[in-house]
Amino acid sequence: MADAGAQSANWTSERSVAGPYSPWLIVAIISLPTFMEVLDTSIANVSLNHIAGGLSISVDQATWVLTSYLVANAIIIPISGWLSDVIGRKRYYMISVALFTGSSFLCGIAPNIEVLILARLFQGVGGGGLAPVEQSMLADTFPPEKRGMAFATFAIVVIVGPVFGPTIGGLITDHASWHWIFLINVPVGIVALFLIQLFVDEPEVIQKERLAMLKRGLRVDYLGFALVAFGLGFLEYTLDRGERHEWFANNFIFITAVLSAASLIALVVWELNHDDPIIDLRLLKNRNFAITNIVMFTTGLVLFSTTQLIPQLLQQVLGYSATDAGMALTIGGFATLAAVPIAGRLSDKVDVRWLIFPALIIQAVALWHFSTFNANITFMDASMARMIQSMALPFLFIPINTAAYMGLPQRKTAQASSILNVSRNLGGTVGIALAQVMLANYHQIEQSNMVNGLSPLNPNYTEWMNKAGSLFGEGGLQLGVLYSTIQQQISMLSFLDTFHSMMIVVIVVSPVALFLRNSKGAKAPAGAH
Repeated sequence: MADAGAQSANWTSERSVAGPYSPWLIVAIISLPTFMEVLDTSIANVSLNHIAGGLSISVDQATWVLTSYLVANAIIIPISGWLSDVIGRKRYYMISVALFTGSSFLCGIAPNIEVLILARLFQGVGGGGLAPVEQSMLADTFPPEKRGMAFATFAIVVIVGPVFGPTIGGLITDHASWHWIFLINVPVGIVALFLIQLFVDEPEVIQKERLAMLKRGLRVDYLGFALVAFGLGFLEYTLDRGERHEWFANNFIFITAVLSAASLIALVVWELNHDDPIIDLRLLKNRNFAITNIVMFTTGLVLFSTTQLIPQLLQQVLGYSATDAGMALTIGGFATLAAVPIAGRLSDKVDVRWLIFPALIIQAVALWHFSTFNANITFMDASMARMIQSMALPFLFIPINTAAYMGLPQRKTAQASSILNVSRNLGGTVGIALAQVMLANYHQIEQSNMVNGLSPLNPNYTEWMNKAGSLFGEGGLQLGVLYSTIQQQISMLSFLDTFHSMMIVVIVVSPVALFLRNSKGAKAPAGAH
């Protein structure tokens, strides 16, 4: 691709972490701990009942196992770029792996919920730095014309992890115990630490940049860090717990939402005017980087929300078991794996706009397909619909990561990776919260519409009551069957309405991808050099 060649002229291998080894060996090594971390964002979801029973607590208390991890993750991801610059990229990555591994062990042996939550907080801190730093390493190790296949590996990590997480978690919990969903990380983390130390290089230029930064005097952006912690931490808490506590009807949720909004507004103003920001928001002045963050946010929103909605629909409305509902997602995961190498190769050869835009349209088509379901769908119907969506995901993640770094100076890859991962994670959290809000609202709307039709003046209602009366007899049983049928239909319609609304969101965002530039037009933002 000509534009990629122009961008490659400004790329050098001096920041590569491969050293004398094959870059693909490095990809395999650094992807291992990242995969475990991404897996952990969803693997505990299906084990909450077992954790609650094992620790003699309520399921609501057990959900703090999820919330604590997500909050810690949300705080550490945006500052991981700055931390890797200050500590050293390889050193910071190894610290993150070690902290994630040690915390996983503590999670697995936790004797009570307090220890488990504390361990999950540290696990989230350790895990939060893995994906951004791996992304930064890949961007620096591969020239632009070869990044597609490198980011294809990264796509397997970030897409397939959340999809397989619930299934793997369910199998481990059912056949061993909930402790092993955490303990399984320990041997993987130990092996990863050994391999990283042995094969991953810390380039001399990065070491010199770090020493020069320390020699000038390290100016820590304490206010920026505090605003990140309050803004994203409270936002994560608000989105994760809001639905359980009726949103702003709960005073604490209202307070956390206000504190989050105020902190994030202050963060943007402060960081844009700070000489040495902890998050370099000026990178968003680059058109490609800004657009890829919008698309990444939308992709995270669709992926994580549907990953929760589909099993919820299959279990709550159609009566599937947890295992069968998980398998419907897993089949889609295999479709993703099949599409990844194709997307990786095309990302190196085709204008990214003509990969991202059609992939968004396919996402919209898949959501439309979901919105046409009825209570008589088969397991294959659900699996095929998910497969259509899953096959398009690599054509979003890989080109997005390829296009995001076009026009950015190489020394800014760590900061750029952090921001891009914030967009993905935040999109997922917002998507899950938004889906649950829409589901609840549509349930009320459909219930109102359905009840209004239950009148002797409605010939369909009269006909159904006559048939039900002849089958079940007049009285309580007849009304019980009516109530059960109506509730199933209301629930089904609310899911369909939610899928339809999310389809509209994707359609609205899709044209933004057409404004991406190839590297000739993707200039580094002022102040980013």
